[in-house]
Amino acid sequence: MKKKIAGLTVIAALAVAFTTSAFAEGKEVTVSGMGKCAKCQLKEADKCQNVIEAKENGKKVTYYLTKNETSDNFHENICKEPKKVTATGTVKEEDGKKMLTVSKIDLANAK
Repeated sequence: MKKKIAGLTVIAALAVAFTTSAFAEGKEVTVSGMGKCAKCQLKEADKCQNVIEAKENGKKVTYYLTKNETSDNFHENICKEPKKVTATGTVKEEDGKKMLTVSKIDLANAK
């Protein structure tokens, strides 16, 4: 009986840990850094795509912005030259890349 209880406790703990990390991934975050075009400036893509290069814990982290209306409407601001930006949205990881779905993005020095 004790083994069954211990086993169920472990299963319950794993379920809680998995659920918590899944919800954390969908949590809205704010990212600040240099907004760039993955095609025109980074030479990493075949088509224009917004990217934010941020520093986190002393390391460069690249966020690739998913295509949506907010991201597309902002692209002309950073396509030809990098600019400091602040974006709010949800992050998920796809194929080892951090994908940011923005709900808001602005030039950092814009008020």
